[in-house]
Amino acid sequence: MTGRVWAIGEPEADGMTRLSTEVATLARRIAEAAGREAVGLVVEVDAGTAATRLADFVPRVIAVDAIAAADRPWAAVAAPLIAEIVGGDGPAWIVIGATPDGHDLAGMLAVLLDAGVLSTATDAAWDPTDGLVVEMSVLGGRAITSCTFTGDRGIVVLRPNAVDAEPAPAPGSVERSTATAAAMPTVTIIDRVASDAGAVPIEEARIIVTGGRGVGGPGGFDLVAELAELLGGTVGATRAAVDSGWIPYARQVGQTGKTVKPALYLALGVSGALQHKVGMQTAGAIVAVNRDPDAPLAAFADLYVVGDLFEVGPALAAELRSRRG
Repeated sequence: MTGRVWAIGEPEADGMTRLSTEVATLARRIAEAAGREAVGLVVEVDAGTAATRLADFVPRVIAVDAIAAADRPWAAVAAPLIAEIVGGDGPAWIVIGATPDGHDLAGMLAVLLDAGVLSTATDAAWDPTDGLVVEMSVLGGRAITSCTFTGDRGIVVLRPNAVDAEPAPAPGSVERSTATAAAMPTVTIIDRVASDAGAVPIEEARIIVTGGRGVGGPGGFDLVAELAELLGGTVGATRAAVDSGWIPYARQVGQTGKTVKPALYLALGVSGALQHKVGMQTAGAIVAVNRDPDAPLAAFADLYVVGDLFEVGPALAAELRSRRG
């Protein structure tokens, strides 16, 4: 059967994003079910490191060494090269991570390859009759839809933490490509702003302590940060806290923020509205502190403490410090 399932690896400073391993895992599963070949594709100034990492998840990876372009977005550099390789391959399904660059890349490839896009997917599977069926959470998490592509090409944009990354039984091969392509219209980066996201991206943290409207203001996040440090985790926030200017957007968890899947999610002063729930409901354990016994979070938290977070929080911090010795 012709056609391939492509997993696009998105490079970062020290190799490749964790989301790329989830993308590769899903692409491999689809390919195995469809009887097709799963191929990873990495475009970077020196693509070798990221390609080797991606090869732990798919049987074959193509590494494309791109010309450095510090003044241009990664997606604008990668899109024409990816289109050049995939475009001559016949039927093709491409899986990309739902990052800012991933969304940009999907839009560019949709035009270059004349392919449809199904965005912010939570899963995808191969059906013998319908082909690739993509599951997506819509209407703020109120419904799940299943969609297919009408043509023999399609782009799936996968949400972070929707798929558990699983290495392949054996590492795949890495091959270098000398692909060249016409440049995209120039989009120049005129400024870069480093976000205050901490050493570990919030979507990759094992422990997250999140503050909501109930922390009362920016000063309330001092307690949130203290508990996060004591637990070896990172700080999260609700949209209400971000919109109030108490904490940067990089910390936001929820439908319009980050989708996270930590082992422990500690929520302080968080009501748990649906828009927030869709971003953290798959956490291993959810613990919440809130004065309102009827807050939505009470219905799905593993442990719900009804109380004043400014009494419960310091007591918890004191207990954690005592256990440190």
